[in-house]
Amino acid sequence: MGLKTAYKGYKAYSYLEPGVDYEVFEFAPWNWAGEYLIPLDEAQEERVKRLAKEKIFIALHEHPVLFPKKIEETIEYNKAGREFCAYDALALSYYDCVFDNMMDGTNTISSKSGWKWQDVIHDLGMRLCDIAHQDFLIHCKRVEDIYRAHEEGKIAWVACIEGAAPIENELDRIDILYGLGVRQLGITYSESNALGNGLKEDNDGGLTKFGKEAVKRMNKVGMLIDVSHCGPKTAYDVALYSEKPIIASHVGARALWDSKRLFHDDLIKAIAEKGGVIAVEAAPHTTMTKTRMTHDIDSVMEHFEYIANLVGIDHVSFGIDSLYGDHVGLHHVFAANLSKKETSNNNVEYEEVPYVKGLENPTEASWNILRWLVKHGYSDEDIEKVIGGNAIRVLKQVWS
Repeated sequence: MGLKTAYKGYKAYSYLEPGVDYEVFEFAPWNWAGEYLIPLDEAQEERVKRLAKEKIFIALHEHPVLFPKKIEETIEYNKAGREFCAYDALALSYYDCVFDNMMDGTNTISSKSGWKWQDVIHDLGMRLCDIAHQDFLIHCKRVEDIYRAHEEGKIAWVACIEGAAPIENELDRIDILYGLGVRQLGITYSESNALGNGLKEDNDGGLTKFGKEAVKRMNKVGMLIDVSHCGPKTAYDVALYSEKPIIASHVGARALWDSKRLFHDDLIKAIAEKGGVIAVEAAPHTTMTKTRMTHDIDSVMEHFEYIANLVGIDHVSFGIDSLYGDHVGLHHVFAANLSKKETSNNNVEYEEVPYVKGLENPTEASWNILRWLVKHGYSDEDIEKVIGGNAIRVLKQVWS
């Protein structure tokens, strides 16, 4: 189904010897939950194929790596410090650009609490080494790289750090990350840090003075700012203080599902009013709705339509936040790190799903987002905006 003609079969770290240079883990098949496609008629199928070929599709938040078949082995897998990018699965997708957040919240190489500077650099360096040995992913540092990937049947790979805790109180580490090719940095990842408060906190004091200096530095160097895991006041402060547009790379509308993980209307509006983008996510049991009381592509798209109606089609996109493996199982393994208990939908009773139907992995997400938009009669112009055009508008303002 994919259009990635440049993929020639490269496997992650294939320049090394398994069992000698690294510990071997058995990975889950990338499509372990099956391959679900939204049904379309013949005309709709043809339109999907045309749009996938013509339009640039950007995933604003993903973890496009393989996870162990025995998901409980993930802790040891991550301690080994070498995640395996699922090149073959990505080649089947419609994506032209993927924002890869790497280990991030599960980066526990040297500490069970995660987020250590040395571990983040280790993770980034390993991935850059692997990417240097292949010619399918383009390390994306500018908008032109996205256009080139689209034209050449490749994928532009954007290195992201989901939270700024690793910079500690060192502004220059923002420059270092940028110099190493990172192009998006989150303010917090649920826990508070020197910049501001995370969504775990009962009280949110907003952006700190150091946080304001960090925002200013990110604006200067051209680092895209993400506020997805911030407390509401901290995120609101960033939206107001930043001179350039920001994004919420993977969130939803709290008006539809009362979880601390999702955003109130006023925060969504504040981001949009400064020219930013709100990308809708589908990590298990987040973007549910009272309408459906479950989690699947239709509940996720209910959040998408709500946000589009609230702030306009020019300010919404997708950051599905999926991976290749058992995502629900991963949340159970890393419950404390992933802030699951702290964002448990205010004790609302709901049935846990084994996977998010239609959006379980990055490849399936790329297929079904486009199919859903076509099936529901969105125009070519609006589809182009939400799958990539809105993001490119922001990137041109920030990365330049």
